[in-house]
Amino acid sequence: MEFVIPIGVVALIMIVLLKTAQVVPQRKAFVIERLGKYSRTIEAGFHILVPFIDKIAYRHSLKEVAVDVPPQMCITQDNIAIEIDGVLYLQVLDAKNASYGIEDYLYASTQLAQTTLRSEIGKLELDRTFEERDTVNANIIAALDKASDPWGIKITRYEIANITPPPSVRDALEKQMRAERERRAVIAESEGQKEAQINIAEGQKQQVIKQSEANRDRQVNEAEGKAREIEMLATATATGIRRIAEAIQSPGGSDAVNLRIAEQYVKEFGNLAKTNNTLIIPNNLADIGGTVAALAKMLERPGTGIPPLPKS
Repeated sequence: MEFVIPIGVVALIMIVLLKTAQVVPQRKAFVIERLGKYSRTIEAGFHILVPFIDKIAYRHSLKEVAVDVPPQMCITQDNIAIEIDGVLYLQVLDAKNASYGIEDYLYASTQLAQTTLRSEIGKLELDRTFEERDTVNANIIAALDKASDPWGIKITRYEIANITPPPSVRDALEKQMRAERERRAVIAESEGQKEAQINIAEGQKQQVIKQSEANRDRQVNEAEGKAREIEMLATATATGIRRIAEAIQSPGGSDAVNLRIAEQYVKEFGNLAKTNNTLIIPNNLADIGGTVAALAKMLERPGTGIPPLPKS
């Protein structure tokens, strides 16, 4: 006699097996309720549940989640309305508190982020909102982290995505930025002209220094040349005088000197007669030989050969 299992029984067995055996994926957490009351939290792995008594009430991801914070209007300290949106990063740490601590932790986190953002922006002027992004983000994270602790979640980061001021404010900011760029351009041009003038002045200074050094070297060289010339001329003159003295002391030297004196006397007297309209005749013209003899006698004196000046 064949035993036939009804289809309904097979279906019931399959349902029981599905409700009994449960596999939890990695980085997931399931909250189990038994007869409507929290029983336990199961994580990654294979688990056996009591059919029709245990049920999976909540399923949570333990991964970090990025949540968009919708744009909202915020009023700055100087009464300027700006539109700001952001991104909130959070992670479930306690599946039980995330299930029973609050109805919807994602909605609550975004609302709290918006409220805190409006409060922080109201403390700043418009110009500082762009500069104080990091401070605003840190303050929002601190406020959210403190409020979300009973919810079993961790606020890891908050980033302001966009800050959109009104069109009139944008025009004013563009004009301000344009004026700032023009001011910087003028300053840069003036700095360039200043550097150019300094370089030109420095070049002229170096040129004057070099010219003065060249003039100094030229004067030193000329002085050294003149000193050398004087020294050589004096040496040559002394040598010539020494040789003349030696020639006079040699035999026949006195006669040669007398003849040379006579020639010079006659020559100079003739030149004197040529350059003047009046003929000058010396008193002792007839005694030229006496004059020559007197000059020769002077040369015979010891020493330099130059007689002392006669006393008046």
